[in-house]
Amino acid sequence: MDVAGYYKAEIGVCEERLAQIRRRANAVSGLRLLLFAALAWAVWELFRTWAVFWVLGALGLAAGFLGAVNWYFRLKDRRLLWEKLVFVNTNERAVLEGGPNVFGDGRLHLSEVIYGDDLDIYGPHSVFHVLNRTTTLHGTDALAGWLRQPLLSGDPIRERQQAVKLLAGQAGLRQLLTAKGLLAADGSATTGHAADLRTLTDWLNMEPRLYNRVWLRILLGMMTIVNVGLLFYGLSGGSYSPVLYSIAVSWVITGYFSKFVHRQHQLIGHKQAVFGQYADILAVFSGVETDGDGGSALGAGPVTDDGSALLAELRGRAREAHGAIRRLSRLTSFFDQRLNLLVFIFLNSLGFYDLQCMVALERWKARYREKFPNWIEAVGDIEALNSLATYAFNNPGFVYPVVKSGVAGVSSGQPAGSPDSQGSRLFIEATQLAHPLIPAKRRVANDFRIGLEEKLILITGSNMSGKTTFLRTVGVNLLLAQIGSPVCAATFSFTPMQVLTSLRISDSLQEQTSYFMAELKKLERIVVSLATGAPTLVLIDEILRGTNSEDKTFGSEHFARKLVGYPCVVLFATHDLALGALESGLPGVVANYCFESVIEGGELYFNYLLQRGIARNRNASFLMKKMGII
Repeated sequence: MDVAGYYKAEIGVCEERLAQIRRRANAVSGLRLLLFAALAWAVWELFRTWAVFWVLGALGLAAGFLGAVNWYFRLKDRRLLWEKLVFVNTNERAVLEGGPNVFGDGRLHLSEVIYGDDLDIYGPHSVFHVLNRTTTLHGTDALAGWLRQPLLSGDPIRERQQAVKLLAGQAGLRQLLTAKGLLAADGSATTGHAADLRTLTDWLNMEPRLYNRVWLRILLGMMTIVNVGLLFYGLSGGSYSPVLYSIAVSWVITGYFSKFVHRQHQLIGHKQAVFGQYADILAVFSGVETDGDGGSALGAGPVTDDGSALLAELRGRAREAHGAIRRLSRLTSFFDQRLNLLVFIFLNSLGFYDLQCMVALERWKARYREKFPNWIEAVGDIEALNSLATYAFNNPGFVYPVVKSGVAGVSSGQPAGSPDSQGSRLFIEATQLAHPLIPAKRRVANDFRIGLEEKLILITGSNMSGKTTFLRTVGVNLLLAQIGSPVCAATFSFTPMQVLTSLRISDSLQEQTSYFMAELKKLERIVVSLATGAPTLVLIDEILRGTNSEDKTFGSEHFARKLVGYPCVVLFATHDLALGALESGLPGVVANYCFESVIEGGELYFNYLLQRGIARNRNASFLMKKMGII
């Protein structure tokens, strides 16, 4: 079965299960109504004719009614979960058919990295948008952070790849994890109550004032017993004065801590849903399989027999955390009840409700404060891994890249003493490489290698020929490779490196920055970063457009010569054919490639195939003649 067929079958199963639950819920709803009517009749008869039979009948019917109510709400929870599962599978099927992903597009992260806009990493129809299946703020931030700071060493990349491979083959668990997250996120991966968790740092760092005072906890317990006893004394016919005096003392004690309690509620209140969401995600992930089974029917690439240390470590944290976080969810729910006027007055008067809630929360904090940030981080990593695993599952034709530590040898043509004149050589080598954001039916794949022979590839070609798209193809696939994802290629091997780009330039009225100066600042940032010696892939598209042709050629040539002195590999796209002379000036370092147009039968078209040499066809002249302009 192919991936689309799998989702179609799953939608059918989920909808059938959902229909069964709805029928059962309707039946239970009818039973609940019937039991309530019978209970009302039994109570009426009890008032008319006092008898043990009617007492027992009323009690039995009341118990049955409460049981039916509880049964109905359990069925309602199951119905909501299956509705989310239908939603998840429907979204995946729509994405496979070219529709938009309903999860967030990460546009808020656009300004955080130099290549964010150049490579369409964040925003609508971006890499992040295609990958994202997160339902929590921490999951969204984790996935965005992986794309912003990809892994730069082999072992961590291979470890994450193995985790993605194993998780990709566990489709049922992945979908349940996403559906559970959506239940609390109200169907949105970027809204809901998740942002409220930012206040937890202040709450966790605030020192307890009640739990550490054992004498106060004893006093609260004793006063509660006294208050209840005096209340029953008054109800039994005694005086109410003692209980009123006792309640007054209780309110004095409660009032003394009122500002502290109010501040605590501002920090920890209204978080039952998000704590429940995090607990559900961790509980589902506690059942993840961490051992390989030798293969995966649909996921990208085979699953090895080796297990995943990363999945095992996250599963350990999940098993430790989900029960404790669920208890925190219940405690915050109880604490929120202080906003109910009857609860606030009655239970604070008799039992110090606010202070007892604070004691319970501080007891929880004392036990789990050190572990809690690590648990929340685990939720983010789990959701980010789930996103990559879903992407792998949806693209079984993609391949997991082979990570190399570097090819030994000296890079030809390096200036003596330059940062990478000795040691390992950076490289990327791929076959049938294509852009993952382009629909499969429209992709044109190319074989490509850089770093093994030459260090800078100069790409010429006219507008619309595919130069910039190819630069993005290389950059996007390298980023995917370095976050542990499969890539859009038949084979792909590489050495880890950072990515620097200058593809899109825009002026700024607010910063009084011209287009030309904005481009120079971007190029300056590239040079400053390269000066650190970090291994880098540099992607440059048609620089110095804002100056005359002679100045442009001079500046472009000297910038290219400067780049090859750093530990980097460079793709340099240009319309300036004069730069092709760099190949003979720097043999073994610079190579000319192009995307050539094809003029055939009086028509112009592009095949988007990368080929050796310099582009020669005069597209503009041809089109101007055909349109009668010249």
